[in-house]
Amino acid sequence: MLYIIGLGLGDERDITMRGLEAVKSCEKVYMEAYTSLLSFGLDSHGLSNLEKLYGKSITLADREMVEEKAHHILEEARHSHVAFLVVGDPFGATTHTDLVVRAKKMGIHVQIVHNASVLNAIGICGLQLYRYGQTVSIPFFTDSWRPDSFYEKIHSNRTMGLHTLCLLGLTHLLSYFLCYFFVLTNSTSIFSNLMDIRVKEPTLESLARGRKTYEPPRYMTINTAIEQLLEVVQEHQQPAYTEDTQCVGFARLGSDDQTIVAGTMRQLQMVDFGAPLHCLVITGNTHPLEEEMLEFYRCRT
Repeated sequence: MLYIIGLGLGDERDITMRGLEAVKSCEKVYMEAYTSLLSFGLDSHGLSNLEKLYGKSITLADREMVEEKAHHILEEARHSHVAFLVVGDPFGATTHTDLVVRAKKMGIHVQIVHNASVLNAIGICGLQLYRYGQTVSIPFFTDSWRPDSFYEKIHSNRTMGLHTLCLLGLTHLLSYFLCYFFVLTNSTSIFSNLMDIRVKEPTLESLARGRKTYEPPRYMTINTAIEQLLEVVQEHQQPAYTEDTQCVGFARLGSDDQTIVAGTMRQLQMVDFGAPLHCLVITGNTHPLEEEMLEFYRCRT
Protein backbone atom coordinates (compact mmCIF):
# COMPACT_ATOMS: atom_id res chain seq x y z
CA MET A 1 0.00 0.00 0.00
CA LEU A 2 1.19 3.50 -0.84
CA TYR A 3 -0.37 6.26 1.25
CA ILE A 4 -0.01 9.80 -0.06
CA ILE A 5 -0.90 12.03 2.85
CA GLY A 6 -1.50 15.78 2.87
CA LEU A 7 -0.07 17.62 5.89
CA GLY A 8 -1.87 20.95 5.46
CA LEU A 9 -0.12 24.31 5.55
CA GLY A 10 0.95 25.01 9.12
CA ASP A 11 2.95 22.65 11.31
CA GLU A 12 3.05 18.97 12.25
CA ARG A 13 -0.31 19.25 14.06
CA ASP A 14 -2.23 19.98 10.86
CA ILE A 15 -2.22 16.36 9.76
CA THR A 16 -5.72 14.83 9.89
CA MET A 17 -6.60 12.03 12.29
CA ARG A 18 -7.03 9.74 9.30
CA GLY A 19 -3.63 10.73 7.99
CA LEU A 20 -1.96 10.19 11.37
CA GLU A 21 -3.49 6.72 11.68
CA ALA A 22 -2.17 5.88 8.20
CA VAL A 23 1.35 7.09 9.08
CA LYS A 24 1.42 5.00 12.24
CA SER A 25 0.49 1.90 10.22
CA CYS A 26 3.42 2.27 7.80
CA GLU A 27 6.83 0.60 7.90
CA LYS A 28 8.50 3.44 5.95
CA VAL A 29 7.68 7.16 5.90
CA TYR A 30 8.97 9.66 3.34
CA MET A 31 8.59 13.43 3.54
CA GLU A 32 8.50 15.24 0.20
CA ALA A 33 10.79 18.20 0.72
CA TYR A 34 10.92 20.36 -2.37
CA THR A 35 7.55 21.40 -3.84
CA SER A 36 6.57 23.34 -0.73
CA LEU A 37 7.51 24.05 2.88
CA LEU A 38 5.92 23.69 6.27
CA SER A 39 5.96 26.91 8.28
CA PHE A 40 8.48 25.60 10.81
CA GLY A 41 10.90 24.32 8.20
CA LEU A 42 12.52 20.94 7.72
CA ASP A 43 15.77 21.37 9.62
CA SER A 44 16.71 18.83 12.29
CA HIS A 45 14.43 20.52 14.84
CA GLY A 46 11.43 20.66 12.54
CA LEU A 47 11.91 17.06 11.42
CA SER A 48 12.21 15.85 15.00
CA ASN A 49 8.85 17.51 15.77
CA LEU A 50 7.27 15.49 12.98
CA GLU A 51 8.91 12.28 14.12
CA LYS A 52 7.93 12.83 17.75
CA LEU A 53 4.24 13.39 16.97
CA TYR A 54 3.98 10.71 14.30
CA GLY A 55 6.04 8.14 16.19
CA LYS A 56 8.01 7.24 13.07
CA SER A 57 11.45 7.83 11.59
CA ILE A 58 11.07 10.04 8.51
CA THR A 59 13.23 10.06 5.39
CA LEU A 60 13.40 13.39 3.54
CA ALA A 61 12.74 12.91 -0.18
CA ASP A 62 14.30 15.70 -2.25
CA ARG A 63 13.47 16.36 -5.90
CA GLU A 64 16.22 14.04 -7.13
CA MET A 65 14.85 11.11 -5.14
CA VAL A 66 11.23 11.74 -6.13
CA GLU A 67 11.82 12.44 -9.82
CA GLU A 68 14.69 10.06 -10.55
CA LYS A 69 14.51 7.33 -7.91
CA ALA A 70 10.78 6.96 -7.29
CA HIS A 71 10.97 3.31 -8.30
CA HIS A 72 12.75 2.56 -5.00
CA ILE A 73 9.82 4.01 -3.06
CA LEU A 74 7.32 2.15 -5.23
CA GLU A 75 9.17 -1.16 -4.86
CA GLU A 76 8.96 -0.77 -1.08
CA ALA A 77 5.23 -0.03 -1.37
CA ARG A 78 4.80 -3.23 -3.36
CA HIS A 79 5.81 -5.27 -0.31
CA SER A 80 4.87 -3.09 2.69
CA HIS A 81 2.93 -0.02 3.79
CA VAL A 82 4.72 3.18 2.76
CA ALA A 83 3.65 6.75 3.57
CA PHE A 84 4.57 9.68 1.35
CA LEU A 85 3.93 12.97 3.18
CA VAL A 86 3.13 16.09 1.19
CA VAL A 87 2.75 19.69 2.37
CA GLY A 88 -0.74 20.95 1.57
CA ASP A 89 -2.86 18.52 -0.43
CA PRO A 90 -1.43 15.48 -2.27
CA PHE A 91 -2.51 16.80 -5.66
CA GLY A 92 -1.14 20.31 -5.27
CA ALA A 93 1.83 19.37 -7.50
CA THR A 94 1.96 17.23 -10.64
CA THR A 95 4.89 15.28 -9.17
CA HIS A 96 2.46 13.46 -6.94
CA THR A 97 0.02 12.69 -9.72
CA ASP A 98 2.89 11.09 -11.59
CA LEU A 99 3.71 8.97 -8.54
CA VAL A 100 0.11 7.76 -8.33
CA VAL A 101 0.04 6.86 -12.04
CA ARG A 102 3.29 4.90 -11.77
CA ALA A 103 2.08 3.07 -8.66
CA LYS A 104 -1.21 2.06 -10.24
CA LYS A 105 0.56 0.78 -13.36
CA MET A 106 2.68 -1.42 -11.08
CA GLY A 107 -0.45 -2.79 -9.44
CA ILE A 108 0.21 -1.02 -6.13
CA HIS A 109 -2.84 0.02 -4.16
CA VAL A 110 -2.84 3.77 -3.46
CA GLN A 111 -4.76 5.58 -0.77
CA ILE A 112 -4.99 9.37 -0.68
CA VAL A 113 -5.54 11.44 2.47
CA HIS A 114 -6.51 15.01 1.57
CA ASN A 115 -5.80 18.21 3.49
CA ALA A 116 -5.90 22.00 3.13
CA SER A 117 -3.89 23.64 0.35
CA VAL A 118 -3.24 27.16 -0.85
CA LEU A 119 -5.99 26.66 -3.45
CA ASN A 120 -8.68 26.69 -0.78
CA ALA A 121 -6.94 28.48 2.10
CA ILE A 122 -6.83 31.73 0.08
CA GLY A 123 -10.55 31.97 0.80
CA ILE A 124 -9.61 33.53 4.14
CA CYS A 125 -9.30 36.97 2.49
CA GLY A 126 -12.99 36.91 1.56
CA LEU A 127 -12.67 36.57 -2.22
CA GLN A 128 -15.06 33.80 -3.12
CA LEU A 129 -13.37 30.67 -4.46
CA TYR A 130 -15.83 30.11 -7.30
CA ARG A 131 -14.95 33.56 -8.69
CA TYR A 132 -11.34 32.61 -9.50
CA GLY A 133 -10.14 32.03 -13.06
CA GLN A 134 -7.03 30.24 -14.27
CA THR A 135 -4.19 29.95 -11.76
CA VAL A 136 -0.85 31.22 -13.03
CA SER A 137 2.75 30.86 -11.90
CA ILE A 138 5.45 33.50 -11.96
CA PRO A 139 9.02 32.26 -12.62
CA PHE A 140 12.16 34.16 -11.70
CA PHE A 141 13.37 36.32 -14.59
CA THR A 142 17.00 36.11 -15.63
CA ASP A 143 19.11 38.31 -17.91
CA SER A 144 18.39 36.01 -20.86
CA TRP A 145 15.01 34.52 -19.94
CA ARG A 146 11.95 36.68 -19.26
CA PRO A 147 8.87 34.54 -20.07
CA ASP A 148 5.45 36.19 -20.05
CA SER A 149 3.02 33.47 -21.07
CA PHE A 150 1.19 33.91 -17.75
CA TYR A 151 0.07 37.38 -18.93
CA GLU A 152 -2.56 36.08 -21.35
CA LYS A 153 -4.19 34.02 -18.60
CA ILE A 154 -4.32 37.04 -16.31
CA HIS A 155 -5.78 39.11 -19.16
CA SER A 156 -8.42 36.45 -19.84
CA ASN A 157 -9.39 36.25 -16.17
CA ARG A 158 -9.72 39.99 -15.79
CA THR A 159 -11.74 40.29 -19.01
CA MET A 160 -14.24 37.93 -17.38
CA GLY A 161 -14.06 39.76 -14.05
CA LEU A 162 -12.40 36.81 -12.30
CA HIS A 163 -9.70 36.78 -9.64
CA THR A 164 -6.25 35.37 -10.47
CA LEU A 165 -4.13 33.35 -8.06
CA CYS A 166 -0.42 33.78 -8.80
CA LEU A 167 1.63 30.99 -7.29
CA LEU A 168 5.14 31.94 -6.23
CA GLY A 169 5.96 28.88 -4.17
CA LEU A 170 5.64 25.58 -5.99
CA THR A 171 8.02 23.85 -8.33
CA HIS A 172 7.04 21.93 -11.44
CA LEU A 173 7.77 18.23 -12.04
CA LEU A 174 9.31 18.97 -15.42
CA SER A 175 11.51 21.88 -14.42
CA TYR A 176 14.67 19.80 -14.21
CA PHE A 177 14.09 18.28 -17.64
CA LEU A 178 13.04 21.59 -19.17
CA CYS A 179 16.23 23.22 -17.89
CA TYR A 180 18.21 20.46 -19.57
CA PHE A 181 16.23 20.90 -22.80
CA PHE A 182 16.85 24.64 -22.62
CA VAL A 183 20.60 24.04 -22.45
CA LEU A 184 20.51 21.74 -25.47
CA THR A 185 18.22 23.80 -27.70
CA ASN A 186 18.36 27.35 -26.33
CA SER A 187 14.56 27.30 -26.56
CA THR A 188 12.48 29.54 -24.30
CA SER A 189 9.02 28.77 -25.67
CA ILE A 190 8.50 25.69 -23.51
CA PHE A 191 9.00 27.64 -20.28
CA SER A 192 5.38 28.67 -20.20
CA ASN A 193 4.17 28.01 -16.70
CA LEU A 194 6.82 27.12 -14.11
CA MET A 195 6.23 27.95 -10.48
CA ASP A 196 9.27 29.12 -8.63
CA ILE A 197 10.57 27.77 -5.38
CA ARG A 198 14.19 27.13 -6.26
CA VAL A 199 15.07 24.35 -3.80
CA LYS A 200 17.97 22.05 -4.72
CA GLU A 201 17.73 23.23 -8.33
CA PRO A 202 20.65 22.29 -10.63
CA THR A 203 22.35 25.22 -12.35
CA LEU A 204 22.13 25.45 -16.14
CA GLU A 205 25.93 25.51 -16.34
CA SER A 206 26.25 22.26 -14.40
CA LEU A 207 23.62 20.56 -16.57
CA ALA A 208 25.46 21.62 -19.70
CA ARG A 209 28.64 20.06 -18.30
CA GLY A 210 26.89 16.83 -17.39
CA ARG A 211 27.26 17.07 -13.61
CA LYS A 212 24.91 18.54 -11.04
CA THR A 213 25.82 21.59 -9.02
CA TYR A 214 22.88 22.91 -7.05
CA GLU A 215 21.81 26.52 -6.63
CA PRO A 216 21.18 27.81 -3.10
CA PRO A 217 17.47 27.84 -2.15
CA ARG A 218 15.63 30.88 -3.43
CA TYR A 219 12.04 31.88 -2.76
CA MET A 220 10.14 34.46 -4.78
CA THR A 221 8.62 37.33 -2.80
CA ILE A 222 5.44 39.21 -3.57
CA ASN A 223 7.57 42.31 -4.15
CA THR A 224 9.61 40.59 -6.87
CA ALA A 225 6.50 39.09 -8.47
CA ILE A 226 4.83 42.51 -8.75
CA GLU A 227 8.00 44.04 -10.16
CA GLN A 228 8.04 41.40 -12.88
CA LEU A 229 4.31 41.68 -13.53
CA LEU A 230 4.62 45.44 -14.05
CA GLU A 231 7.57 44.94 -16.37
CA VAL A 232 5.60 42.48 -18.52
CA VAL A 233 2.52 44.70 -18.79
CA GLN A 234 4.56 47.52 -20.35
CA GLU A 235 4.82 45.44 -23.52
CA HIS A 236 1.05 45.49 -24.08
CA GLN A 237 -1.00 48.37 -25.48
CA GLN A 238 -4.17 47.44 -23.58
CA PRO A 239 -2.85 46.51 -20.14
CA ALA A 240 -4.70 43.85 -18.15
CA TYR A 241 -3.62 45.56 -14.93
CA THR A 242 -1.67 48.58 -13.70
CA GLU A 243 0.18 49.53 -10.52
CA ASP A 244 -3.21 50.75 -9.23
CA THR A 245 -4.87 47.32 -9.65
CA GLN A 246 -6.16 45.85 -6.41
CA CYS A 247 -4.40 42.71 -5.16
CA VAL A 248 -4.04 40.60 -2.04
CA GLY A 249 -0.66 39.37 -0.82
CA PHE A 250 -0.30 36.28 1.38
CA ALA A 251 2.72 35.03 3.30
CA ARG A 252 3.02 31.77 5.28
CA LEU A 253 -0.64 31.00 4.66
CA GLY A 254 -2.06 28.64 7.27
CA SER A 255 0.63 29.29 9.89
CA ASP A 256 0.26 31.15 13.19
CA ASP A 257 2.15 34.17 11.83
CA GLN A 258 0.49 34.34 8.41
CA THR A 259 0.38 37.79 6.81
CA ILE A 260 -2.44 38.98 4.55
CA VAL A 261 -2.47 42.47 3.05
CA ALA A 262 -4.93 43.91 0.50
CA GLY A 263 -3.98 46.94 -1.58
CA THR A 264 -2.82 48.13 -4.95
CA MET A 265 0.24 46.65 -6.62
CA ARG A 266 2.08 49.87 -5.79
CA GLN A 267 1.16 49.61 -2.12
CA LEU A 268 2.05 45.91 -1.82
CA GLN A 269 5.47 46.53 -3.33
CA MET A 270 6.27 48.58 -0.21
CA VAL A 271 5.17 45.89 2.26
CA ASP A 272 7.66 43.58 3.94
CA PHE A 273 5.86 40.23 3.94
CA GLY A 274 8.67 38.46 5.75
CA ALA A 275 9.70 34.85 5.37
CA PRO A 276 8.39 32.54 2.60
CA LEU A 277 6.21 31.16 1.20
CA HIS A 278 4.35 33.96 -0.62
CA CYS A 279 1.50 34.08 -3.11
CA LEU A 280 -0.46 36.88 -4.75
CA VAL A 281 -4.06 37.33 -5.89
CA ILE A 282 -4.96 39.89 -8.56
CA THR A 283 -8.59 40.76 -7.89
CA GLY A 284 -11.26 40.85 -10.54
CA ASN A 285 -14.77 42.26 -10.12
CA THR A 286 -15.77 42.14 -6.47
CA HIS A 287 -19.06 41.56 -4.68
CA PRO A 288 -19.95 43.98 -1.83
CA LEU A 289 -19.47 41.16 0.68
CA GLU A 290 -15.99 40.49 -0.73
CA GLU A 291 -15.15 44.18 -0.40
CA GLU A 292 -16.39 44.21 3.18
CA MET A 293 -14.12 41.29 4.06
CA LEU A 294 -11.11 42.78 2.25
CA GLU A 295 -11.38 45.90 4.43
CA PHE A 296 -10.06 43.88 7.36
CA TYR A 297 -6.80 43.37 5.45
CA ARG A 298 -6.55 46.75 3.70
CA CYS A 299 -3.12 48.37 3.51
CA ARG A 300 -3.29 51.73 5.33
CA THR A 301 -0.10 53.29 3.94
